[in-house]
Amino acid sequence: MKLFLFDFDGVLVDSLDVYEKTVKDNLQKIKQPVVQSREEFLELFEDNFYASLKNKGIDLDVFMKAAEDILAQVRITDMKPFPDVAPVIEALHKSHCLIVVSSNDYASIKEALDLFHFNDYFRDILGSDFMFSKKEKILYAAKKYHVEPDKIYYIGDTTGDIKEGKQARVKTVGVTWGWHSREKMAAAEPDYLFDTPGELLQLS
Repeated sequence: MKLFLFDFDGVLVDSLDVYEKTVKDNLQKIKQPVVQSREEFLELFEDNFYASLKNKGIDLDVFMKAAEDILAQVRITDMKPFPDVAPVIEALHKSHCLIVVSSNDYASIKEALDLFHFNDYFRDILGSDFMFSKKEKILYAAKKYHVEPDKIYYIGDTTGDIKEGKQARVKTVGVTWGWHSREKMAAAEPDYLFDTPGELLQLS
């Protein structure tokens, strides 16, 4: 059995508009609008998202507390699953363990997985309310499910994802249908770089 760890936003679902608005609204709410443009927003994901916010002087406790009301107003129906993802995760889950590892919150991810009928495919959701570091989430999943690093694949769409996957010493899979450009993802040097969801089946 292999362990496939999927980032949520930008890999499973097209949620860039929703997530960007949520973060900007939340920063506005705490009177620290440190992100104005989409480019500045995407730069937050060149490293761990929460580490990037902290580096900009954001108090993460204040940010997360303020996010409770903002997240409650998010319409999950504004997110859309990426075309061709469903048959891939359906095929992979038959022989392997699939988990979501994300900077998003558990409740939003769970609601979206239910809405898109993805929930039966994933054994666990490790969101922002579990811990901030994706590296630590990956290590936690490896220990919990007793899988060696060479059989663990972290699938992400940002250079920060690839960086944290490398730090956890698992195989990294960059996808180009998400938030960061193909050029950015290639520069991060993931172990695999895929342009379509179907290519993930090569790892099975």
